[in-house]
Amino acid sequence: MPSPTPHLMQTYARQPVSFVRGQGARLWDDQGNEYLDAIAGVAVTNLGHAHPEIAAAIAEQAGLLLHTSNMFGISWQQHLGERLCALSGMERAFFCNSGAEANETALKLARLHAHRLGAAQPQVLVMENSFHGRTFATLAATGNPAVHRGFEPLMPGFLRVPYNDIDAVHAAAADTPGIVAVLVEPVQGEGGVRVASHDYLRGLRGLCNEHGWLFMVDEVQTGMGRTGAWFGFEHASVMPDVITLAKGLGNGFPIGACLARGEAAELFTPGHHGSTFGGNPLASRVGCSVLDIMDRDHIPLNAALMGKRLLADLQQRLAGHPNIVAIRGHGLMVGIELDRPCNELVGHALQRERLLITVTRDRTIRLLPPLVCDAAQIDEISVRIDRLLKTDKP
Repeated sequence: MPSPTPHLMQTYARQPVSFVRGQGARLWDDQGNEYLDAIAGVAVTNLGHAHPEIAAAIAEQAGLLLHTSNMFGISWQQHLGERLCALSGMERAFFCNSGAEANETALKLARLHAHRLGAAQPQVLVMENSFHGRTFATLAATGNPAVHRGFEPLMPGFLRVPYNDIDAVHAAAADTPGIVAVLVEPVQGEGGVRVASHDYLRGLRGLCNEHGWLFMVDEVQTGMGRTGAWFGFEHASVMPDVITLAKGLGNGFPIGACLARGEAAELFTPGHHGSTFGGNPLASRVGCSVLDIMDRDHIPLNAALMGKRLLADLQQRLAGHPNIVAIRGHGLMVGIELDRPCNELVGHALQRERLLITVTRDRTIRLLPPLVCDAAQIDEISVRIDRLLKTDKP
């Protein structure tokens, strides 16, 4: 069968649907069919599709100024950096265009930190089952052999240990010289919605303090209210040295950020790093508009309440299902792990239930609804998932 996208590189296994319009948690395809979106562009459109205030900000700023480059002051960028630092407890921000770029920035900070320490062979401690991006450095940091395949040899400088296992980190600290930083996700989204314990994150913070490592938290998917707080690390009452953000920060407009405090905030000097498009007036203004709406409408609180509702309803509806291994979540990040590969459920949900879902690590249905969903929409997601899994029993 010929490719439906013959002039595009074949990097995606696309579903046979093309969307032309959205509103809130709803999407419409080019045939007029309506769908319920339970993935929000993979944790991106947290405020829903076609939010009128975001659209108005984009339109107005596009008519004023799109780009000047970072050789000049950008007032919206300064404003966004100030607000993100106030929310997170960080001191400085660097803006880029994606989560992978934000994580690349964090890893460059780790290397500069290593040079200050005099570490000849620096190592960043990373976790099994993690995902940090697809550039060469973030690919090497990622703990998924499937995405490594064909790109070996991987960039050196990463030491991988089991996730949520503080004893493994203690052992690494004792056995491996040259560790300079830890990079961790509060919830492994691509890894199957696996939630780090509060004690684990606190233990990492303590080890970083003890050994002089940077504590770097990848909040690309968990940040911006997804877990029911502005940032996932807040639940454990810890303070990172470096935070990375993207996805929900622009509600669909490309923007990423790396935030830092203390020594980490002072490592970059002119010439160390940069981005042609990062933090341009349009992206920065969109980010400010997202923060305005989230703050005014108490979006993190809604995510916390709706997340509890979704998790409880799924656990009740799917109790006793013979193929379900676990149902877990944190805020509006929910994973339903099956005892078998279930990638076909993405297409089945789309065609039979008009529901957008993803399957990650072959066996886990991942739900990432917009954070603006109301109770009726959350309940409808549960109903459709229940029907889908009852129909698709092997």
